[in-house]
Amino acid sequence: MNQLQLFLPCAAGVESYLADEVHAITGLTGQDLLTGRGGVLLRASWRDALLLNLHSRLAQRVLVQLAHRPYRSENDLYAAASDVAWEIWFTTRQTFKVEVTAQHSPLQSLNFAGLKVKDAVADRFRAKTGVRPDVNTQWPDVRIHLHLTTDEATIYIDTSGEPLFKRGWREDKGDAPLKETLAAAMIAASGWDPLGDHPVPLYDPCCGSGTIAIEAAQIACRIPAGMLRRFAFEKLLPFQAHVWSAIKNEAESAIQKSAVPLFGSDVAHRMVDFAQRNAERAGVADTVQLRGGDALQRMPPCEQPGVMLLNPPYGERIAAAGAAGRNASERAADRAQGLAVGREEAQTEDGGEFFSQLAAHWKKNYAGWQAWMLTPDLKLPGKMRLKESRRVPMWNGPIECRLFRFDMVKGSVRAPRDGAAPATPKAHGG
Repeated sequence: MNQLQLFLPCAAGVESYLADEVHAITGLTGQDLLTGRGGVLLRASWRDALLLNLHSRLAQRVLVQLAHRPYRSENDLYAAASDVAWEIWFTTRQTFKVEVTAQHSPLQSLNFAGLKVKDAVADRFRAKTGVRPDVNTQWPDVRIHLHLTTDEATIYIDTSGEPLFKRGWREDKGDAPLKETLAAAMIAASGWDPLGDHPVPLYDPCCGSGTIAIEAAQIACRIPAGMLRRFAFEKLLPFQAHVWSAIKNEAESAIQKSAVPLFGSDVAHRMVDFAQRNAERAGVADTVQLRGGDALQRMPPCEQPGVMLLNPPYGERIAAAGAAGRNASERAADRAQGLAVGREEAQTEDGGEFFSQLAAHWKKNYAGWQAWMLTPDLKLPGKMRLKESRRVPMWNGPIECRLFRFDMVKGSVRAPRDGAAPATPKAHGG
């Protein structure tokens, strides 16, 4: 258990930030820490695996690599899985599940590939102990991951269980909440550091259920990302309760009050209520100030210029989350009946008028602030009549996005080409 091969998958575009985070958590460098495509590879200890589960804000999981070899058929996968010493990881009293992912695999059926690995695991246990463990596809004690490329198979055991973006504090959410791991990636890309020499305030004027503000507040308070949840490693044989307790106690003793102000606001008061309850569960209700209010009217929440970080509403995000298809007339009918409209829908149809007015409001009132916006709309700077100073590629699930940085200086927004004043949006995204 002293030297393990770990793989930490992450969203595309986040790999370099994850490598920096892993270095900060474990101290690993050089050949022990390699940035790959879609994640980070490292040679580390079992204790490092526990630390990474507790502290990583950017990784999706912490996987231990148990086999890596070429394959041509399902029988090769059976042989690879048969050679793994599963009995040092779990017992026949525990349930397991095999999950399969693939990139350009020539095999006809990924389900059949997973079935062969499952048979190999069960057959090895039967040969060693006379008993085979049960499969549980819903809530397994042990998750085994098989990843296939064109000609190579890798088998992992999962130390995380539920994906790491599930921090344990979110119960209230809107239609398409931002994943906590992506919020943390936005914070990392922005360079905002509440623990540095010159910390500045952070404000999300479209905070929804509070993901960005809460992630930022936990960072400022040194609250570990996984402090409130359980992990799959707690059911694996190498687990030692006293070691884990010591790691958690050490982390808990480092928690502190934030030295930097944090703010969030949203046009939908229902979402602000959600954010407030989430902040309470996350242990940061006293750290982040949450308010209702329209992003087009909200003045800076403090005198010192800082960083605005937001994931403004857009329809495609709703579609990807399975809540698409509500047209403008349906939304108008909701408003007419006095139903609260979530942040994701509180906007104009193309967002253009909203974003140009938001830019005008910022230029007039937010001089000295940096604004970072995550959006799938590559033409957003044009709609805002602003020139971005940086653009960082990021993926929000299946949606390719850009994180744009705008530096706010006083000055008028360019007038529309026809000279007409911009129209007032019917509804605003906050």
